[in-house]
Amino acid sequence: MAIARPIRLLGAVGILGVLLVLYKFSHSTTGGFTPVGTDKISDMKRDPLLDPTGEPEGILWRAEEHDYSPESENSARINATLLSLVRNQELTELVTTMKDLERTWNHKFNYPWTFLNDEPFTPEFKKRTQEVTKAKCYYEQVPKDHWEAPEWIDDELVKESNKILEENNIQYSDKPSYHKMCRWNSGMFYKHPALANTRYYWRVEPNVQFFCNVDYDVFRYMQDYNKTYGFTINLFDAPESLPTLWPETERFLAEHPEYISENNMMEWLVDDKLRPEHNKKANGYSTCHFWSNFEIGDMNFFRSEAYEAYFNHLDRAGGFFYERWGDAPVHSIALGLFEDASKVHWFRDIGYRHIPYFNCPNSPKCSGCTPGKFYEGASFLAKEDCRPNYFKYVGTH
Repeated sequence: MAIARPIRLLGAVGILGVLLVLYKFSHSTTGGFTPVGTDKISDMKRDPLLDPTGEPEGILWRAEEHDYSPESENSARINATLLSLVRNQELTELVTTMKDLERTWNHKFNYPWTFLNDEPFTPEFKKRTQEVTKAKCYYEQVPKDHWEAPEWIDDELVKESNKILEENNIQYSDKPSYHKMCRWNSGMFYKHPALANTRYYWRVEPNVQFFCNVDYDVFRYMQDYNKTYGFTINLFDAPESLPTLWPETERFLAEHPEYISENNMMEWLVDDKLRPEHNKKANGYSTCHFWSNFEIGDMNFFRSEAYEAYFNHLDRAGGFFYERWGDAPVHSIALGLFEDASKVHWFRDIGYRHIPYFNCPNSPKCSGCTPGKFYEGASFLAKEDCRPNYFKYVGTH
């Protein structure tokens, strides 16, 4: 059947729009600005974490120099919280994590904990978590309209599409709660009423480990040095879980090129050299992302006009349910496109493990992990490391 001329013209205009956006990308990532830092690694043959690792440069706020006592009315703490989406049945794993983070950092600074759940927390959960910390603890329930699938999602299409994901061995594809969690972490967590006046957060999940003593206020560091986002681990995602995420992103950017940061991280997002099969299956996206089970972030970024418009576009497309778009690639793509690269920080000095991956620095402040060890398990896990791309295009800052 012949395609009507007006439709052909509209299609041509749409393609031209995408090409113009990609032209802007290529010029904004290779010229027109001074690349951040001088710490790029063109070919990572040796893990930077094998080198002696210290604290970030600059003036840092320390507990012994300022008042961080739990009940102080004049505390040096800024507007920030430790944030954990967790269920009652994960209590034991969470308490283990809390003990680690309290021992290595928070017992000095006493930042509050905010726990979120799609169900009410039990008295036992509250009791045991409060026993671990001197800091204040808040227990909040996720509003139902933030958690449930939006009305435009087709349940039958979800069932059929999830079968395809299962056939491709995509983890958690058959779990509705996982899809809801990914959507919530992508575009809802910063809208919770209890966080309305909170700016910075440190995301903490059950069953993770912290290995290094951190002796400065990381939230103050974020504020004082104008950082938007901090990460420890940088991975490839399964391309079969998000085949339309990048095409939808391109559609959005064709309509909103004004949101693209001049100093963006586009090359990291579209690299097709390190794992070309990923780029091909993900239709132009390298699948590189910050592993968001650890993130220290500024919620003002997620509350921005650019991010909110981007999330709403993705939400309408339905990929959180029809595919398995995770919050990690969504956060990472948004940061890589809309934020200045200099405002993203690698917390190389924070020793961290979420099975099976590590961030383990070479520092006398660390114990319990092997410096430079990236993974534990089968050798194929080594291929999931996207830091070489990040260090090549963005740097180790």
